[in-house]
Amino acid sequence: MIISNIILLSIIGLLATGCGKKEEPKEANKPVEKSAQATKFKITAVKSSIAEESFQMQVAVGIVKQLGYEVKITNDVGYEVAYQTIADNSQSDDVYFMTSSWDPLHNTKIENAGGTTKFKKFGEYISNCAQGYLIDKKTADKHNIKYIDDLKKPEIAKLFDSNDDGKADLAGCNAGWGCEKVIEHQMDAFGLRDTITHNQGEYSAIISDTIARYKTGKPILYYTWTPYWVSGKLTPGKDVVFLQVKNSAHPVVKSTKLSNGNDFGFAVNSQKIVANASVTKHKDITKLFELIKLDVNDISGQNMLMSKGENKEAEIKNHATKWIETNQSKIDGWIKEAKAAK
Repeated sequence: MIISNIILLSIIGLLATGCGKKEEPKEANKPVEKSAQATKFKITAVKSSIAEESFQMQVAVGIVKQLGYEVKITNDVGYEVAYQTIADNSQSDDVYFMTSSWDPLHNTKIENAGGTTKFKKFGEYISNCAQGYLIDKKTADKHNIKYIDDLKKPEIAKLFDSNDDGKADLAGCNAGWGCEKVIEHQMDAFGLRDTITHNQGEYSAIISDTIARYKTGKPILYYTWTPYWVSGKLTPGKDVVFLQVKNSAHPVVKSTKLSNGNDFGFAVNSQKIVANASVTKHKDITKLFELIKLDVNDISGQNMLMSKGENKEAEIKNHATKWIETNQSKIDGWIKEAKAAK
């Protein structure tokens, strides 16, 4: 789906439907049906180490339970461990799945872990996940900054210098994340290393420092993605603006240009469910993974609740339960189709 800065406002809108006041977590209101297969194989949800990706996992787990199965959830693991765990069980009768496989951002990770012989990747569970470089709108308007290339000018780069070394400080990606590879590739491709420093570390801490800097009225430069709570704090088009690139330079996709001519340097991603290749032995589960969808705005709304303090695992599970309750009629249709495929 083609996205401009204006459309991005609707993508990251905080649609917290079904996320009401805090209460004790409960399972979705549909009883778990007993399945003859339930005792023959195990289903394991591989949990991402990114807390803001827990909600979509809990939603999927709750829906799988309505199909009649119990689901075990792993401890938090990084993407590489997650993909390797799934690949190691590619021929197993058991099911291992993850709900936050970013496409195309994680495609190289999947290929490196065995590709289609090890994995079964499903359709778009979550669509329209945008990402890119942003700066505060006040500085962009005052200095007519539109492109990341504009920061090759020392006088422009210095505006975003937070440690007095004369270079712009980019709040960037954790080591090992897919976005790190893109940023590092573009730092070389666009000749940015002389004027920009890619600051890395724990993203949540770095971006919190960036927001604090913004609140003092200072210019900011950062990378982020949607859905994520940051774009609820700093709204694109209102508080901040996306920088464009003058030509596509991406290590995975040939072109990142949108049909309207805009190019933010990153492909618009979707998050997909990925499972071990042998999941196809279980036709009902396979069908369910093909069907279920989650709106990116619902995740943005839930992520905002987390940023306001509702970030314990029990609270996230409760958010998922409420989403399931609100969308039960739609889920009933998915369950019916999945059972028919068995």
